[in-house]
Amino acid sequence: MKDCKITFIGGGNMARSLIGGLIKDGFNPQHIHVADPEPLCLQALADAYSIQPHSSNIEAIKDSDVLILAVKPQQLQAVVKQLAPHWQIDTLLVSIAAGILLDDISRWLEQPQASIVRAMPNTPSLVQAGATALYANSHVSTQQHELAESILRSVGLALWIDDESKMDAVTALSGSGPAYFFLIMEAMEYAAKEMGLEPETARLLCIQTAFGAAKMALESNETTATLRQRVTSPGGTTERAIHELEDGGLRGLFENALVAAALRSRELATQLGEDDA
Repeated sequence: MKDCKITFIGGGNMARSLIGGLIKDGFNPQHIHVADPEPLCLQALADAYSIQPHSSNIEAIKDSDVLILAVKPQQLQAVVKQLAPHWQIDTLLVSIAAGILLDDISRWLEQPQASIVRAMPNTPSLVQAGATALYANSHVSTQQHELAESILRSVGLALWIDDESKMDAVTALSGSGPAYFFLIMEAMEYAAKEMGLEPETARLLCIQTAFGAAKMALESNETTATLRQRVTSPGGTTERAIHELEDGGLRGLFENALVAAALRSRELATQLGEDDA
């Protein structure tokens, strides 16, 4: 992997996080190329990581082993159609644009045999603590599977799914998930301040508690239900709080929220997959 050429189309936050993760993993920055229409963005990336900047997408993709599309979903169709006449069939295309189906990308590329991976990283990838699901079409080789996984694993957890339709559930869970946890933390901080804690004390205790719970869950072989039960003593304070949350319909609210997010993901995939006039 360390000798291949990786090109990013788009030099925004997610591209920056992946570039940083790759370099931390020992990848040669001279083999990383970035195309972006903003000169200041390119200069900042070149200064920070010594990557190869390009103002032209066409020039950037030449002889690339991997092309990572890191543009906004609304821009993806135009970008792919621009690249189509210059596409090299042995290049692996990795799309991190939310909601765009592989069949739509293949159609815009006019390359039915193109090797394409769809990836759904989330925002904690910006601090190398991401969770990414990947799905590959049937043309992706074993070596390309490993390459795509290595790239996304540089910013956190990377898992493969076996059906592209499951990306809607992934979007609802890990894609949108950080916002749910931020909302929970926001609510807990507010309640603690209302009970008299200083704002900074409430903030730090809440953040560290969230971090500690996640770390315990990651490092334990037990289910989250078992971990919860172990810190819920009969007749204690935690049990009283859990009863309030359960009586308030917390589980149903989360189920409704994830279903709503998955439905919206499917709607966006339909909208974004329509060919521009």
